[in-house]
Formats: sequence, C-alpha cells, structure tokens
Amino acid sequence: MKVIIMGCGRVGSTLAHQLSVEGHDVCVVDRDPTTRELLPGNYSGGFIVGNGYNRSILEWAGIAEAGVFVAVTSGDNTNIVGARIAKEDYRVPQVVARIYDPRRADIYRELGIPTVASVRWTTNRIRQMLSHRYVNPEVSFGNGETLLVRETLPAWFAGRPLHELEVDGEIRVIAITRGGASFLPMPSTVAEADDAVSFAVAATALDRLRSFLDKELGT
Repeated sequence: MKVIIMGCGRVGSTLAHQLSVEGHDVCVVDRDPTTRELLPGNYSGGFIVGNGYNRSILEWAGIAEAGVFVAVTSGDNTNIVGARIAKEDYRVPQVVARIYDPRRADIYRELGIPTVASVRWTTNRIRQMLSHRYVNPEVSFGNGETLLVRETLPAWFAGRPLHELEVDGEIRVIAITRGGASFLPMPSTVAEADDAVSFAVAATALDRLRSFLDKELGT
C-alpha cells in the first residue's frame, strides 16, 4: 500500500519506519530537510523536502497511487489543509490527521477526516486506524445511534453481490457511487472496481462491520 506521511517529527518518522518495515511503500514529506535524520538508517522509503499541501510535491510523492495520507505536522492548520487536499482533490481512500486543539475536531468531522488529538496520539493508534480503514464514520444521526460510513471497495471485490455486506437491522448498503454518479442499489447489484459504498450502520454494530470487512476484504 502506498502511504504518504506529511511531517517527519517523532510520530511521523516512527510511523514511517514501522510501515516501511511492514512492507508498505512509504514517502515522507517535510519542509525541514534536517528531519530526515530522525529516520533510521535502514529506512527504505522516500523522503521529499517541501510543503505537504503543495500539489506538485504531493504528485512527486505519488499521491495519485496513495491509499493512505497521514498529516502529522506540528500545526493544526497545516494538517487540515493537507488532509483536505488529499481527500477532496486526490480522493485518497484513507486520510488521518493529527490535531492539537480538540475544538477543531468538528471541522475535520464535517470533512469526513478521522482525527486523533495529540494527548492520545501514538503510532500504534494510527496503525490501528489504518488497519480498519474501511469503517470510519462520516456522519452520525440522532444521538449517535446510527452512523453513515462511506468507503471505497478494493478492485478484487468486484463481481460479488453487495447484499453480502448487509445485516438486517444493523448494516445496510444505501448508495453506490460509480464513475462519479451515485445510485441506489438493487438486491441484485454487484460490486465493480472502485465502487464507493455508503453504509447505514447501527452504532452497536460498528465493531461487527469492522470484523466483517476485515475478514471479507482481507485487511
């Protein structure tokens, strides 16, 4: 999986090394060239000097092929700009951002970007979020009893009936976005490559959806 990490501080450098060791294609972007020294000598990924929200820098880093973009600089504004560009302009499937001011969490939530506040931030937490990248709620309804989850299915899931992802009263496929157009699925609708699927999920069933997708999608 292609991973771009914006920010090469202690968190960014540690995460980059760990993901690289696990076999991921990692590229770190940081404005300060001296932060490269935080990466271990056996780090096998890339390192680019520049702003992580500069489109030419992002394209050089390979954002067109990225499955994950992680914004972990020391500034909330920088992180939100980079995360938003990755999500909205380049459609990176999984975008995670660090925040220092928890009052800004609502801004990220409205954009559908998962966040972790700095007081709870660890590389293990980030890796856990990435391992469950198919179950990040975008919107909640009522008092949070029902959630909207929208995720892009992997290409090899193509041809399988979408109703296999449903559980009566708990998980429902409510819409498919395919080729830029959205439609409501029929019981016979099958998945195609790069389908973005919107699920309505009972909050109590979120772990069930996570476990199901981990099993079915091989994450």
